[in-house]
Amino acid sequence: METYKIGIIGGSGLYKMEALENVKEITLNTPFGKPSDSFIVGTLDGVEVVFLARHGRNHHLLPSELPFRANIYGLKQLGVEYLISASAVGSLKAEIKPLDLVIPDQFIDRTKDRKATFFGNGIVAHIAFGHPVCNILGNVLAQAITRLDLPKIDLHHGGTYVCMEGPAFSTIAESNLYRSWNASIIGMTNLTEAKLAREAEIAYATLALVTDYDCWNPDHDHVTVETIIDNLHQNATNAQKVIRESIRLITENPFVSPAHSALQSAIFTPLDKAPTETKENLSVILKKYL
Repeated sequence: METYKIGIIGGSGLYKMEALENVKEITLNTPFGKPSDSFIVGTLDGVEVVFLARHGRNHHLLPSELPFRANIYGLKQLGVEYLISASAVGSLKAEIKPLDLVIPDQFIDRTKDRKATFFGNGIVAHIAFGHPVCNILGNVLAQAITRLDLPKIDLHHGGTYVCMEGPAFSTIAESNLYRSWNASIIGMTNLTEAKLAREAEIAYATLALVTDYDCWNPDHDHVTVETIIDNLHQNATNAQKVIRESIRLITENPFVSPAHSALQSAIFTPLDKAPTETKENLSVILKKYL
């Protein structure tokens, strides 16, 4: 199987990379089921990359229905070492405006129905997650945004992403609670991806694209569906520009992330004592430790 070092996950509004050339689809089955969709592989400015539509290309999967483990495992099978995750989010701060770009460096978990680990069934591992994204990759995204100088769009480098279960949005009381925690943005997907990417030893960073203010803002109820859809489309255009520039920067200066050795001191179970079936199911993740 061919390998692709750079992976992209597209969220709401970003279902494909328009500039991809030599495109083909790869369908994978994993020990954790089928991913959200086929993996789209191709070249972007001569660099081989792999793209996955998080919710499926027809947006048919709720956040709670996403096969997070299959998605990350499949990307690992394809050799991904750097993973850029684009996501639509709501803003929890007045200064973070619709269409702004945020590169969060922290998460708060408000989910309750997610399987957020590959481990169990006879193998115990506890990853370090104090710094839940790869700051080096986050810096690459920030550098790409700065170089592009997108008009009327501000970059917010750093901040906390509240990951809620959904699919309903927050109540006003919840939204104000998150604001009291000094959180910056809110979404429904990225924390689970970040945990699994860390276990899979993939450098992961979020490119968060603000669609609107969360419901704490008095103007929230006056935002039309048409406005949100327009913002999603504009965000998708901006995301593709940022991702394209980021891929160029990674290719020019590939780096080793602390995430690439995240399991080195995380596995508590002696692997020679672990169940064979579990080791086989995790072989793509554990191969350098077996």
